[in-house]
Amino acid sequence: MQLYCPSLTAYKRLPTLEVKVGDLLIGNNHPIRIQTMTTTDTMDTAGTVAQAIRCIEAGAELVRITAPSKSEAENLLPIRNELRKRGYHTPLVADIHFTPNAAEIAARIVEKVRVNPGNYVDKKKFETLVYTDAEYAEEIERIRDRFTPLVNICKEYGTAMRIGTNHGSLSDRIMSRYGDTPMGMVESAMEFLRIAGDLNYHNIVLSMKSSNPQVMVQAYRLLVHTMQQELGHCYPLHLGVTEAGDGEDGRIKSAIGIGALLEDGVGDTIRVSLTEDPEFELPVCRDLVKRYTNREGHAPILSIDKPPYSPFEYKRRETIAVDNIGGKQVPVVVADFGGIKNIQPNDLEAIGYHYDADTDKWNIADQAADYIFTEQVLPFALPGTLKVITPYETWLQATDKEKYFPYLTQEAYLGTGKRSAVLNVIDTDSGKPLTSTLLQKLKTDTTAVLCIVATENKHAMPEMRRMLMTLMEQQVANPVILLSSSTHTEADDRLLQYAIETGALLLDGFGDGIGLGINYTQQRSLQDLARINPVAFGILQATRTRISKTEYISCPSCGRTLFDLQETTAKIRAVTNHLKGVKIAIMGCIVNGPGEMADADFGYVGSGVGKITLYRGKEVVKRGLNSEVAVTELINLIKENGMWVETQAN
Repeated sequence: MQLYCPSLTAYKRLPTLEVKVGDLLIGNNHPIRIQTMTTTDTMDTAGTVAQAIRCIEAGAELVRITAPSKSEAENLLPIRNELRKRGYHTPLVADIHFTPNAAEIAARIVEKVRVNPGNYVDKKKFETLVYTDAEYAEEIERIRDRFTPLVNICKEYGTAMRIGTNHGSLSDRIMSRYGDTPMGMVESAMEFLRIAGDLNYHNIVLSMKSSNPQVMVQAYRLLVHTMQQELGHCYPLHLGVTEAGDGEDGRIKSAIGIGALLEDGVGDTIRVSLTEDPEFELPVCRDLVKRYTNREGHAPILSIDKPPYSPFEYKRRETIAVDNIGGKQVPVVVADFGGIKNIQPNDLEAIGYHYDADTDKWNIADQAADYIFTEQVLPFALPGTLKVITPYETWLQATDKEKYFPYLTQEAYLGTGKRSAVLNVIDTDSGKPLTSTLLQKLKTDTTAVLCIVATENKHAMPEMRRMLMTLMEQQVANPVILLSSSTHTEADDRLLQYAIETGALLLDGFGDGIGLGINYTQQRSLQDLARINPVAFGILQATRTRISKTEYISCPSCGRTLFDLQETTAKIRAVTNHLKGVKIAIMGCIVNGPGEMADADFGYVGSGVGKITLYRGKEVVKRGLNSEVAVTELINLIKENGMWVETQAN
């Protein structure tokens, strides 16, 4: 059964139509293209040209420039001419939202226009509308009348188009009929795609962006499925997680969403949307794409005709609870201390446990690992919430059988000998089939947890997924810890591998815990553990499976941004990063701000030069605040809603 990709087990690119953007070809098995977007004022010709050149020299194969009105659209001509004069022929993309007139101007100048079906014709007022089928059909005809001129211009000038749906800017009309759902996102794009098809225009790329990787992945999958069923072919796909944020969190969230699709061969061009200068997005794009340049020819994986779960909706795999792992409990984090000798209390600070020798007490952070793996029995009493997984022979020597649990090979597990009455962790290599003997024993063992270890197979995530599908097929409900161990020497490469191999599985409801390790020939260090531990919690946060910190939904800035987004994000983060579980959106303008903030508790949105509007969810609370006082007013708003807590320092 064709769902959304050629195979869930063998890496193959999804066949898509070929789209020509200037001299660049996208889709039809061409290389996955990387792109970014300028953050300068489009009316600043020199500044936009200079930034575009930096992006091109950093590897951008397309450069997008915002054109929010006719004047910016017209100014694309001198920008394009200056770039061509300097010898840069990289295709330019005009970013259009509310102004069809600007799109029609830009389509005559640049190689591609991006339109947002949520606000190109429709407006968003967060109103619930009721239509009869006839009235709804009339609305589609209204869209056809307004969209047709742009399509005809694109046909005449050979201009490509991206129909780019954003989860945060679905129209009230779509929201009223389909809800705030991946299906609503797909239908929003399909309405425009059908009109273009009727006009025999096919030079189109599509995107389904959301700040929530789970929604984003489901929407892309559903779009592919819909195109296959309705059209019999697929248009190329532009992948991205919008408003991903900055730093490590932004990279993790982007890697999970984009990587989950690339793993299955879905995606023809990508953009990593970071709240940083655009040239810093390109190295992340390159690192993501290079994972798939030699993916074909990987070690074979047992094929499957029909998955035992739906890839179009989130449902966590049902498992029994074994101690604090599985069942309805949040996924646990296992820190790998393997190879680290003579562990002392202060060493646990790397994973969130601070020991105060004067008081002989522990301070436990929100991002404190739940388990450690070590080959030794520790010479000190453990903090209250921490437990130890250790090799079987070491476990036999441990006197504290309430805190220490054995890690067993499959052979040892199936053999005779002493077992923990609470928790037994079984090493499972994802590249080796599960034997019928093992599966039968697991069905009756309420103490067993599987640790599925990613192998060095280039296609490791689908290999792990296949093993999890086997457990579902065989109705084995034991919890599973996902273990990803990297041989990469570069921290950025390790981060992407961890995020994709475990995050893609968590998005589909697989996994009751994660462990991240470094498979070095040299000794690993406590510094390595201190870097890896927040990555594990970041992956769980990005997949919405365990919330351990404040979440920031922060746009990447563009020419529409009405304040210094990077500086403001840093300022807000500095005073709110202790608010565990609170979601704060920081948006440069109103294009996607109010919509993307539907998933946030509070929003900080540019509404004019130096002016800020504050939101509580979808509700405007304060308008036109001066930016100098807006952060303080945001804190007051959080306090008024009972979601503020004082830091320990206070």
